[in-house]
Amino acid sequence: MLVTVETGGDPPHDHTMDLPNDCLALVFDSLGAGDRKSCSLVCRRWYHVEGISRHRLALDARAPLLEVLPTLLDRFETVTSLSLRCDRHSDSIGDDALDLIVRRLSALSRLKLRACRRVTNDGMAVVAQHCPALRRLSCASCSFGIAGIYTVLRGCPLLEDLSIKRLRGLSNATPQAVGLEVSSSVLRSICLKELYNAQCFASLIAGSPGLKTLKIIRCSGEWDPLLEVIAGKVTEISEVHLEKIQVSDRGLFALSSCLALEVLHLVKIPECTDDGVIAIAERCHLLRKVHIDGWRMNRIGHYGLLSIGSGCPELQELVLIGINPSPLSIEHIANSCRGLERLALCGCDTIGDAEIACIAARCMALKKLCIKGCPVSDFGLEALVEGCPSLIKIKLKRCRGVTQDGLDWLVANKDGPLSVSLDAAGPQDPYVSMNDRGMQQIGIEEIATLANQIVTLDLQVVMNGPQS
Repeated sequence: MLVTVETGGDPPHDHTMDLPNDCLALVFDSLGAGDRKSCSLVCRRWYHVEGISRHRLALDARAPLLEVLPTLLDRFETVTSLSLRCDRHSDSIGDDALDLIVRRLSALSRLKLRACRRVTNDGMAVVAQHCPALRRLSCASCSFGIAGIYTVLRGCPLLEDLSIKRLRGLSNATPQAVGLEVSSSVLRSICLKELYNAQCFASLIAGSPGLKTLKIIRCSGEWDPLLEVIAGKVTEISEVHLEKIQVSDRGLFALSSCLALEVLHLVKIPECTDDGVIAIAERCHLLRKVHIDGWRMNRIGHYGLLSIGSGCPELQELVLIGINPSPLSIEHIANSCRGLERLALCGCDTIGDAEIACIAARCMALKKLCIKGCPVSDFGLEALVEGCPSLIKIKLKRCRGVTQDGLDWLVANKDGPLSVSLDAAGPQDPYVSMNDRGMQQIGIEEIATLANQIVTLDLQVVMNGPQS
């Protein structure tokens, strides 16, 4: 029999009231964004605890946000990671809103600005003044210029990670024009993407001796001189991404002096040849990850891949797109790189059943294999039954000779669990569909390291408040 107040029993007890606020906050921290938001609407106490324990927050940065900011900042006073995103077709918040935010959230360590076009250099100066603990700054599609960036660098001595994409205020900008110090001893990562006049940051890169990661993606200008400067001043750099920029073997020769290099991405750079790859492979013996998109220019191939096999014994991940390896180069890499765990071969006309059989026989550590647009058939996959004992995932796309029956047979006969995926879409050229997003497009999702998720706040729900 159910005991209730009506039947004379004691009223039901809310056991969550026995939990201290700190314990309740730990429970909320283990929930996903949607569940956490739902919990905040259960009662006033949960609403309060959820707010004061939230450290990551994403806000819709359209202009009306300014009206509700005081209420939001009263609730989320402990936020340390903030993302402000505006629709590119809408009017964004401006310096006044950013001023209010950084004054109230002075403990911010991460700040992302997306399409905040009304934020100016003055707004960034306020960030520099009130966020001394800032460690990561990411700006995309904003309108301020180099003066705003360098003001933050000067005012935030702990800044380690700087990402700048599609910044609109760089026209005719130079570090000398703004008269600011452009070196940093604490910067560890710089990403420049889709920038006009991006070379105004060259002195910053060259003046950051502790830099570990450099990404230059679709930026105008000639970059060989910068790589030559880096070779002499930024010797501890370990990760370099170069995509669709003007770099030649001259730049790769310089980069080969960075002996700590572990990760190298060369994507759609037609001026780079086997000679540049050979120079890096012969000196950078710590390379663990190599991504090369040759854009089907046939300028990087047999000799470059042979040098990777000879000079990179620590190689764990190799991605080849639009390159035609020779059977000898594939065999040499398979024999020499015993720790190879992830391999992607995309748009490689010379990768057939014999090459897959070679990989199966020699790549004992291989865990993930992606093949896209290569002349491979079910017969080649048969070799994977006995080979590649560590293989746990295989993805095939636009390999016309591979059938679902062949994959089913592979799964049925392979020892251990194996995840397989076949996409036989379309007869078109397999390379045409590859876009500038590289490996995220071709199916090895695990290669990219996932960024910390920032919980998105529904402003309307917050303004409605919790149930009493």
